[in-house]
Amino acid sequence: MNVSTTPWVDALTAVLAVAGALAALIGSFGVLRLRSFFQRVHAPTLGTTLGTWSLTLATVVQVSFEHGQLYVHALLIAVFIALTGPVTTVFLMRAAVFRARLRGAEIPVPSVDEPPSV
Repeated sequence: MNVSTTPWVDALTAVLAVAGALAALIGSFGVLRLRSFFQRVHAPTLGTTLGTWSLTLATVVQVSFEHGQLYVHALLIAVFIALTGPVTTVFLMRAAVFRARLRGAEIPVPSVDEPPSV
């Protein structure tokens, strides 16, 4: 099926795809610039979240207009990444804290009474 889309659909798809690619690129630069694992873990997670949603929305827009009906299957990918990304990050951080403590590094245990530091 060879269906052409309107220029504004192609432009919107291009803007969303470029925004997603830029978010992923900026997140990867954060991995290169930050020094410790604990600092590096934040940059790609933010880039991944914004990049995934932007690329998913670009896919939904383009395919929906090509087929003439709403295509939401791609949203499942973004939902899955949004649900599993933070869980994976927490497990990686816990493993890093455990390994650092085994090496003898001083990693303070947060108190219940104190608010988390920013």
